[in-house]
Amino acid sequence: MKNKEKKSRRFFTVVALIVTLFHLIPFYILITTSLKASNDFSSKWVLPSSIHIENFMKAWEQASLGNAFINTTIITAGAALLLIVFGSLAAYPLARMNTRLNKFVYFLFIAIMIVPPLTALVPLYKMVVDMGMMNTHEIAILNNMAAFLPLTIFLYAGFIRSTIPKELEEAAKIDGASTLKIFFKVVFPLLKPITATVLIISCVFIWNDYQFAIFFLQDESVQTLTVALASFFGQNQSNLNLVAAAAIMSMLPMTILFLFLQKYFVAGLSSGSVKG
Repeated sequence: MKNKEKKSRRFFTVVALIVTLFHLIPFYILITTSLKASNDFSSKWVLPSSIHIENFMKAWEQASLGNAFINTTIITAGAALLLIVFGSLAAYPLARMNTRLNKFVYFLFIAIMIVPPLTALVPLYKMVVDMGMMNTHEIAILNNMAAFLPLTIFLYAGFIRSTIPKELEEAAKIDGASTLKIFFKVVFPLLKPITATVLIISCVFIWNDYQFAIFFLQDESVQTLTVALASFFGQNQSNLNLVAAAAIMSMLPMTILFLFLQKYFVAGLSSGSVKG
């Protein structure tokens, strides 16, 4: 039995290494391309003969990444903050009060998760134009918050039901604490794992959002990284080393965020999936 277990572990380890290798190949090509000179036409598999760090500075200036970074950070941080506040507040009564209305609302949010956000693009675009909110950070924040709110509520509600004991809230209620005070003082501090999960999932998708940004943020002053990169790629199809450098810089913030929060990520997902 022990030999069989060792063989199966080795097999799965080899499979995991192969899968990891396949995922690392695009990053290897991206890094080697970003470090090559513009007149270096060697194979993408070959390491650069000399390292050209100036590609990153050129890409930063030519693609106007500074402004795009600021816009994307404002939109991502604003939407993530609203998602955490409103998502957790909405999930708490849905998880604790088992009424017919709450069940209906909960399953309604789950049903909304199935609907692709782009199906609402035409009426949403008309409404945004009528409200005069085109090319504003506010509309991008609200759009992204609305798109990810059902998933956020689903994750928070599952985590509260499966992880946080009701006895803690009952003890606080006996001490005279109000419902809001119980939530913010007792429940919310225990939501760190699922909050990290929500942050990673929402921030990565909002940071990389293109479908809403290309329609609602058409002015260059409010362009996000994805729109700026797409425009930069169109102008530099023969100069891929600069495009690769710009792509690396644009993905660094989310990579760092994931590295900091990864220990909470799996814990949040696994705990929240025990009870639906």
